[in-house]
Amino acid sequence: MTMEAATIVEMIQKAIPDAEIKIEDLRGDGDHYAAYVASKSFAGMPRVRQHQMVYAALQGKMGGELHALQLHTTTLD
Repeated sequence: MTMEAATIVEMIQKAIPDAEIKIEDLRGDGDHYAAYVASKSFAGMPRVRQHQMVYAALQGKMGGELHALQLHTTTLD
């Protein structure tokens, strides 16, 4: 079972409305992605907490529909 990149964007955008999101399919298989997420809401948060916010937005899909996600987060100015 795979997850479309657009679905990943929608889920993250719903949870983090100001996020700028770029998704890259690393293998072309719809199962291994890299996500680049930038948000003002990340300001002052350690990177671990930023990643937790993104994973929470995916509502438990990691490890099931979404096999692998290489995550990169940053704060928007």
